[in-house]
Amino acid sequence: MTSWQIVRMAAGTFILVSLALGVPGSPLFMSTWWLAFTAFVGANLLQSSVTKWCPLEIILRKFGVQPGC
Repeated sequence: MTSWQIVRMAAGTFILVSLALGVPGSPLFMSTWWLAFTAFVGANLLQSSVTKWCPLEIILRKFGVQPGC
């Protein structure tokens, strides 16, 4: 599995979990502040698409994950 596959999987998981924790009426609702985390992940995805720089990819490379697209 390449680093970009892991980044996309992690981002999707973070977004879905934070939405489940932040949307009132959800069985897992904790606080609406979780929606700020959702916005942060979305902003990071947008930033990385423009700059081609992703902090999570750098961390994954240090753990030995192969880069790729």
